[in-house]
Parts: sequence; structure tokens; C-alpha cells
Amino acid sequence: MNVTPVTSTENDGEELVNNEEAQATPTQETSNGSGPTEAAVEPTNITTTAVPLVQEGVTADVEGTASPADAGEAPTPDVDTTPEGAVEVDAEAIQQKADENAAPVSLMEQLLNENEAASSVRRLEYGQAIEGILMYKDRDDLLVDIGTKSEGIVPQRERQSLSAEKLEEMRVGDKVLVVVVRPESGADGEDGPILSIDKARTEVSWRKLQQQFEAGEVFEVDVVGYNKGGLMVEVEGVRGFIPASQVNALSGIGDSEENRQSQMSRLVNTRLLVKIVEVNRDRNRLILSERQAVREQREASKGRLMNELEVGQIREGVVTTLAKFGAFIDLGGVDGLVHVSELSWARIDDPKQILSVGQPVKVYILGIDQEKQKVALSIKRTQPEPWSQVNEKYHVGELVEATISQLSNFGAFARIEEGLEGLIHISELAEGRVDRPGDIVKPGDKVKVRILRIDPENRRLALSLKRAAEGSEGTTEE
Repeated sequence: MNVTPVTSTENDGEELVNNEEAQATPTQETSNGSGPTEAAVEPTNITTTAVPLVQEGVTADVEGTASPADAGEAPTPDVDTTPEGAVEVDAEAIQQKADENAAPVSLMEQLLNENEAASSVRRLEYGQAIEGILMYKDRDDLLVDIGTKSEGIVPQRERQSLSAEKLEEMRVGDKVLVVVVRPESGADGEDGPILSIDKARTEVSWRKLQQQFEAGEVFEVDVVGYNKGGLMVEVEGVRGFIPASQVNALSGIGDSEENRQSQMSRLVNTRLLVKIVEVNRDRNRLILSERQAVREQREASKGRLMNELEVGQIREGVVTTLAKFGAFIDLGGVDGLVHVSELSWARIDDPKQILSVGQPVKVYILGIDQEKQKVALSIKRTQPEPWSQVNEKYHVGELVEATISQLSNFGAFARIEEGLEGLIHISELAEGRVDRPGDIVKPGDKVKVRILRIDPENRRLALSLKRAAEGSEGTTEE
């Protein structure tokens, strides 16, 4: 190995050998009167472990070289600047030596390291919801990677909510939300954990319901059944309950249990607007209210709707309440009243004769009171007035079917269609003298009568029962 001796014109070789700075610095400048020479050794190829080798080489060369005093000037030594001339350092030997000198790892340290690695594996608990990656599927099981030593298993019994089409659409690599049913399986616990997609879908539903409850959202649900206390509904796969007191259609129908059950049965397979009033995941309890939802929606749209309504308009609505004096109709945020006299062109004693709660109807707007926020409605005015068309539909002498509607001392009233009634005078009930109309006919009887006279202006219709039986032509009755 060629090492360039370090010399100087101002100091002799012995001082350089003993100089500590020269020992620590791998590169020195050599002055021979003509300028510095190149460093004999590249700095990147020297480490502190090689310093003694350089020192020994320098000392040997200095001792074997004539001093500057003898030669007159320092000779310029041969400098080898090629890689072969650089100081060689065996990195593998150095690393091997360091490994030999390193302290051996104790058994305790090994166990601690193993425990630390084991703690990085996910620890599972029953009921824990985890999003994993589908790794494999067949007709029996699904394997899902959830970060444990073994993939989790989703058996058939835990994915009943998946339709055949949905299962077919699932692909390896898809994200899957699962719930831990059993943290480990197998006799020795070596098999993967048992997971459930069914419980996961339920968990997602409960989370969404909690969000809807906190946000106070109003939404629609499907009515799937009923019991004595109210309606059962389906919400995101979770069974909920609407108490009877919170169902609009059950208000105004009285205390009859038979009527309540009958009305609730009609609501099955319909959709209702509801709001969540209680959600309790731990108790599997979900309570909803149609009344609160409708009230909030109505309040939000009431002002806007009142400004849109005009007298003479025909609107669609839903019957919400029935009373002796009429029916209340929801117009989509505003309730209006149809008085019993405006229900039909025919005489109606009780709104329940022709209407039921929840029934959709068309109404005519009779009046609007913006100050009191009241609307007067009519149902009969959405239909043609029967007397306005009586001359077009019926003729004197015509034989028609009628229904006895009521009796009086002077005869019987018969209805030939809704809103069109005529009088059968007592003298026209039968041949001979009739003392009481009830001896001949009763309310509800279906009879054939002949039209004797038509007076649309006064809304009068004269009918004859005996002339229908005789088959004679009708004549004008004074």
C-alpha cells in the first residue's frame, strides 16, 4: 500500500509524526515550494479505525527518507491516486467485529418483543362492528380480512339478509361491514372469528336512526302490522312502533275498540310520515309519531299554502277528522272544514255515512279567513248539481227505480239518485184510501215509480207508485 509521506519546508518529519492534528486529519497539504499537492488518501475511504495504519506508514516512510537538510529540498514522492492506491477498509470485517462485541439478547427481551408484536394484532370483542375486506366467497362461507391472524368467517346463517342477487354482486376486494359474533372458533381457538353481515346491517340501521333522531328528521315508513296499542312499522330493517295516540287516522273515531282495530287494519301496507321520538339500541326500542311529523310539516308549509289558496279553487285533500257537524280536510298543511250541509247534494245526517278518516277527496274552496287561518270547503260543489241536469236525464212519464228515504204524514220521499229526491203523495202510494204511508212502504225499500212532474227551479219532483204498478202514463199533478 502506497501512502504519501506528509512533509513541510518549515518543520521536520519528527514534529509532524508527533502532531495530534495530523493524526486526526486524513488530508494534509504538502508544500515543496511550488504549491500544495493532492491528498494521498480520499476522505470518504478512511474511518477513525484506519488512523493508526496511516500513522504507522507515515512514520516508517519518514524514517527511511533523507531529511530536508541533507537533500536541500523535500523530494516529491510518487503519489498513487487510483482506487488501488487508496486505503482499503474491510466493512464486513468491521461489522462482524461489532456484532461479536454486541451484548447477546436475553430471553426476557425476546419475550417482550414477541408480546409487543402480538399486541399489534386486533383484539376482538363480541358485538364489535368492523369494516373488513372480502377475501373469498362460496355458497357456504365468506372469508373477510379484519386485521386478525386468521380471516373471519361469515357462515350462511349470518347472511340471511343478503339476497342471491346481492351476494352475486359481491367481489373479492370489496369492503364489507361485519359484526363479531364469536372472537375465535375451533376446538383450540385457532380458526378465524365468526362474523355476521345480518347484525352489521342492523347496526348500520341503528346508527342511521340515531342520526335521524338527533337531527329531528321527518320521513316515510311502511306500516307492516298492528296490535291493540298501535301500528308496527319497518324502518331500515328495524321494527318500530307508533302508539295509537300518535296516529292521525285514529283521532275522531271515538272510543270503540272495534272501530280502532278496523281503522288500523286499513293502514297496513300504507306509508306514513313519521318522526322518531325515542331510539334505544340497547333495549331494541324505536318509537315514532305520525302526529308530530305531520304537525311540524304542516307548520312549515301553512303560511305558504294560505297565500296560495283562492276562493273557487278545487283542491285535493285527505279526511283527518269526522264530527257530527262536518269533516276536517287536510289540504297539505292547512286544515279546512266541510260543513255537513256541503258534504253531498243528498241529505246527510252523519258524515260517517259517506266519508272515512284517511280517505282522499276533492274539495271546493268556499271561503278563506286569513286572520283566523280558517278555510271553508265543500265536497258537493265539486260534483254536478243534480237539479241542473234533471231535464236532460229524466222525462215525465218515465218509469225509474228509487229508494224510499223517509216518510211523512202526507206521503213518502223517494231518492232516484244522490241529491235528487221526489215526493210520492199519499194518494199515489196505492189504489184506494191509504191512512198511513208506513202501511205501504218503509225507509230503505227499493221501488219502481213513475215520474209525474219535474220542477227544477223549485227543486220538486212528483212521483207515483200506484201508476207504476198500473203501467199507465203519468199526468201532471196539481
